[in-house]
Amino acid sequence: MNIQTPQILPVSALSEVEKVAFYKKTYAHVAGGVLAFFIAEYVLLQSDTIIDFMLSMTQGWRWLIMLGGFMFMTNYAESTALKTTDKNKQLLAFGLYVLAEALIFIPLIYMAMMMTDGINLINQAAIVTLALFGGLSAVVFVTKKDFSFLRAGLTVGFFIAMGLIIAGALFGFDLGLWFSVGMCVLAAGSILHQTSNLVHKYSNDQYIPAAIGLFASLMLLFWYVLQIFMSRD
Repeated sequence: MNIQTPQILPVSALSEVEKVAFYKKTYAHVAGGVLAFFIAEYVLLQSDTIIDFMLSMTQGWRWLIMLGGFMFMTNYAESTALKTTDKNKQLLAFGLYVLAEALIFIPLIYMAMMMTDGINLINQAAIVTLALFGGLSAVVFVTKKDFSFLRAGLTVGFFIAMGLIIAGALFGFDLGLWFSVGMCVLAAGSILHQTSNLVHKYSNDQYIPAAIGLFASLMLLFWYVLQIFMSRD
């Protein structure tokens, strides 16, 4: 008996109905990642030991080690999800990445909660982030433009940003509000690029890798939007 395997096609070659189904699966996983992130964040913030440890890792070279570990986890999650067709392995990689995001966010969320009206501040930053994310995604779907040309600029921008972050960590200077604004611009460009990739890069079975890329860009935007809101207090 012949067992037919699902045909693998680029999303651009799918019918409109199949494209919509792919988009729904992708954004459902992004939404699931966001929900899992906030649940994990809530649970982790119940532990004083975890909070103290993560706060201790924000100083100088320790923060660079933390960033290095986070970048390794980001690369691991994205590469693993792309290399395998096993959905369980892809979901495991996504779950580990969500946990890594929750851990690295602990110092920022904790400091925000310690500020006046901190919970509302976090909620406002989350709403603004989701609104920007939705608007940028809509731009791609409405215009149907290929934003792959942003890749080179984003790569250069992120290398410059990483250099500034390393310098700030080593020499102890604050990068300031305008750096956060610049990073929001980079995150917005990344969202446009990642959303464009839904059609031009991924195949019909790669909705989990697509969701990981979008989730990473969304959380980067949230990080710096929250920092901007915190700077106003």
